[in-house]
Amino acid sequence: MVQEPRPDLLEDGLHLKGNWHKEFFKNEHPIVLELGCGKGEYTVGMAEKFPKKNFVGIDIKGARMWRGALTATSSQMPNVGFLRTQIELIDYCFTKGEVSEIWITFPDPQIKYRRRKKRLTAPDMLDVYRKVLTDEAVLHLKTDSQFLHGYTLGILEGDSHHILETSYDIDRQKPDDELLSIRTNYEGIFRGKGVPITYLKFQLREQD
Repeated sequence: MVQEPRPDLLEDGLHLKGNWHKEFFKNEHPIVLELGCGKGEYTVGMAEKFPKKNFVGIDIKGARMWRGALTATSSQMPNVGFLRTQIELIDYCFTKGEVSEIWITFPDPQIKYRRRKKRLTAPDMLDVYRKVLTDEAVLHLKTDSQFLHGYTLGILEGDSHHILETSYDIDRQKPDDELLSIRTNYEGIFRGKGVPITYLKFQLREQD
């Protein structure tokens, strides 16, 4: 697990910034981030299915990620890493064009209006992601929250971002999708309650 004290991160940036391919993964495969990765089930699950991609799970709660890191280490998975930091600081950890894809899986929807800037698909957060992504990068939102799904659609349409796919219930509309078939602990809880799982796939528009 990679981590650095916040003051050092803000002053100098993460020591791996710009060097994840060379120093951490030791290959040039695309880097995929899972934001708010929790126990790392999705990060590990994707890495198992796609060995020609590199995956970094990001969360501020290191105790959660420990389980995913342990699984990746014990299974000798060279294409998995975990980074303990605040998501809004990822531009201190990666350089522009270093990340090819972002997954946001079951984030806190931050329903209260005063918490709107904390939503992981808020405009300011999308601007942070832009600072590390390639120009052709794809982003994914998988959530049980109809509120967050609708909010994100509104943000994307309002700012002229490119919506590639949208589903209000992946079990009905995308039952055979290999990536969406990966399950997390939280997802299992929601499914057990009969809550439909939603999905969005999108790209950020070019800056003016």
